[in-house]
Amino acid sequence: MATTESASPVLVIDGLAVRLPGGADRVHAVDGLSLTVNPGEIVCVVGESGSGKSVTAQAVMGLLPKGQLTRSAGRIVLAGEDITEVSPERLRDLRGTRMAMIFQEPMTALNPVMTCGDQIDEVLAIHTDLDAAARKARVLEIMAATHLPDVAQLYDAYPHQLSGGQRQRVMIASALVLDPALLIADEPTTALDVTTQKQILQLIREMQQRRGTGVLFITHDFGVVAEIADRVAVMRYGKLVEQGPVDEVLRRPREDYTRMLMSSVPSLKPPSRAAVTVGEVALKTSALEKTYSSASLFARGRTVKAAMDVNLEIRRGETLGIVGESGSGKSTVARCIARLIDPTSGEVRVGGVDIARMGQGELRPWRRKVQIVFQDPYRSLNPRRSVGASMIEGPMNFGLGRPEALRKAGELMALVGLKPDALDRYPHQFSGGQRQRICIARALMMEPELLIADEAVSALDVSVQAQVLKLLDDVRQRFELAVLFITHDLRVAAQICDRIVVMSKGQVVEQGPTAELYAAPKHPYSRALLDAAPGRDFAFGLG
Repeated sequence: MATTESASPVLVIDGLAVRLPGGADRVHAVDGLSLTVNPGEIVCVVGESGSGKSVTAQAVMGLLPKGQLTRSAGRIVLAGEDITEVSPERLRDLRGTRMAMIFQEPMTALNPVMTCGDQIDEVLAIHTDLDAAARKARVLEIMAATHLPDVAQLYDAYPHQLSGGQRQRVMIASALVLDPALLIADEPTTALDVTTQKQILQLIREMQQRRGTGVLFITHDFGVVAEIADRVAVMRYGKLVEQGPVDEVLRRPREDYTRMLMSSVPSLKPPSRAAVTVGEVALKTSALEKTYSSASLFARGRTVKAAMDVNLEIRRGETLGIVGESGSGKSTVARCIARLIDPTSGEVRVGGVDIARMGQGELRPWRRKVQIVFQDPYRSLNPRRSVGASMIEGPMNFGLGRPEALRKAGELMALVGLKPDALDRYPHQFSGGQRQRICIARALMMEPELLIADEAVSALDVSVQAQVLKLLDDVRQRFELAVLFITHDLRVAAQICDRIVVMSKGQVVEQGPTAELYAAPKHPYSRALLDAAPGRDFAFGLG
């Protein structure tokens, strides 16, 4: 992890300023930033949304959107060359050969109509004189180096045919195929499960050490920082707040802002929570199953058992967490319970009544008893309707008058920490955390007995995440709600859940009180999940 002091930096950012368009909340997205990355070093840039960390990465790559963001001052020196002075043609040549970038969401970064092999080959075709056979050999070599399975088959596969972790490995292979001096990784593990995340972090570290690549790693996950960083740079409102060696910044932060961020990181150690044994049972599933089948005139049908023999029980006033990797079946179970999809078999009892087989007409009165808060609040709200209109729609559909609905909406907005006059505004006028608060308030408008939170805080900054988690816990107690909390973040689950259900490949492999399960997991899969949590040995602020 250590770097040689005499080595020239791979990247020098000197006084960088990036101007925002007129009418923005501040003048600069990045303001006077100075930062270096040395060969063989991983520098993590952390900060909340709007801190300027991703804009910094775009500026280095020369990918600032024209007409929106403009570099107004400073230099960016890549391996001794000032790239702020080079031509667009030279900058294009430097991308891939001297610097490369891994994006957060590989499915949007990869071309869906090109095979994975062709997309990596394209980098070589543009930047080298290798013939087709030599290029293919090089592509297969770099795919194998990223630990992709059966590379000959995956070479001809399309992105949608790969898992999220495999797609991210293809992105890494494409970025590293020409041995760049600088690798920029912009939130490359945010949407991944802990086990896949651990593999990707190990891969980046392995490739970086093998090739001596300097890495600028952008993240808001302090567990990842503790796991992978050599140095840490903390940004806020476009300015560099603090920087230093990882142990120094994480264990002895100098600035109040850094200490606030650290204190907002959930601990892997669950707090003591009294078992909920007296509330009435709000939800009980028995032998719940969901099977997907696909068939056509030209292809043999394929059957996938997404959920098998799932037995759950939640009492009012209790939070039950479901954790597991992508494809484990946790979101399928949530959607079956909310009757967004139809279970194949089994029972879903809400308030003692089985709703699993109800038709849509019969189901309508039960809709209000089960409400769901999704991961992305912006997609959950209609961008063309005011927040108030979205909130009162449900209750008015069930007979509540408009004046009473608006009064109730104002009260709930105040409850979630927003001003009642925000009802007249539109979703784009709020931050991500505020939009998630609005979605929670909208769910509460229906006076549900069961609230399902499906990855409801996974896309939020740690400070905002802490606020939303506290809000969820407060409304659970205030309204005596049963909460089903779906997450892949074991730190979040540790802090908010009374009991934990671990799912793998559609089955419940273990369940029990959170503190007991975290202290002594019985199933090998549960142990593997907990062992994979990034920064698990680092004592963060809250617990």
